[in-house]
Amino acid sequence: MTARRPHETVPALEVLEPGLQTTVQDHPGRVGLQALGFFPAGPADDLAFRAANVLVGNPPGSAALEIPLGQFQAVLLYSGLIAICGAAGSEITLNGEPVEAWEALRVTAGDVLTCGVARGPGFRLYLALSGGIAVPEVFGSRATFLVGELGGFDGRALAKADVLDVEAGGRGRSARRRVPRSLRPSYTDAWEIEVLRGPHADPDHLTTEDYAELLSTPWRVDLNSDRVATRFHPHRFRWARAGGGEAGGHPSNLLDGSYPLGGILAYGDVLSILGPESHTSGGFAVVATVATASLWKVGQLRPGRDTVRLREIDLATAADLQRHAEFLLDPRHMERL
Repeated sequence: MTARRPHETVPALEVLEPGLQTTVQDHPGRVGLQALGFFPAGPADDLAFRAANVLVGNPPGSAALEIPLGQFQAVLLYSGLIAICGAAGSEITLNGEPVEAWEALRVTAGDVLTCGVARGPGFRLYLALSGGIAVPEVFGSRATFLVGELGGFDGRALAKADVLDVEAGGRGRSARRRVPRSLRPSYTDAWEIEVLRGPHADPDHLTTEDYAELLSTPWRVDLNSDRVATRFHPHRFRWARAGGGEAGGHPSNLLDGSYPLGGILAYGDVLSILGPESHTSGGFAVVATVATASLWKVGQLRPGRDTVRLREIDLATAADLQRHAEFLLDPRHMERL
């Protein structure tokens, strides 16, 4: 189940303050294992995650840290590059001096990195270290799956005094780069998120009026949202049928089927966007699905504060959004420092 560690690693970081729930993730996580009950895990915001890796010269999917809400501190144990991307409003310092997000920073052993509380907009920060974090692969990925207690650093969130290694091969040999402000994603507290219809939309499950309400309602992000699901405030739809038949009494009930990552699940009167550690199947309607290129927005929704409006797009537009994301992540489009 567990592959060997890379042959050559060096200690790179010791955790002084772990924050709320800092985890090691990689991208795209454990793909292809949904039939075995595994959603992929990986970063909730893959765009900021991959950008941080590209800035330090890593492959975009290399293992790095996801830091929800900030409030993280660590001492560096090696010389190399680091980069932090993601939520705004966090005071980031290196040895007490303010430094910028969205650009590579050169560090040496003994440097102290501090991330203050991310006051927003946005919710999650991502810290990449040149070389990539070296933890064992589990089922082909280094991503932490908290629900299953596997992957990452012993299958758990980081704690004080944890020491992380990086692979020795690629430590800081790249030039320093910065993501131009014009290419950085725009964060807000009132989001528009692109979705595709269904697979259980109108007219078979929702009414036409229901679906119109799905797209026009400003959905409030519930405080109990996490990597499993982003939950919205309750809303009573009309539904196109009286019940779920043999699947159950509520019209949102279905015979068990597979769920997509980013699916908007109707659990009775509560809608949830299925996150990277969600359940892979079940018996409820998926009324819409977040476009892959827009999943990063879900990862930056702040529980208890932000609102969301859903905008329906078609497959061609979804593909265009994906191409735009790849443009941002191309090192040729970044500024050299």
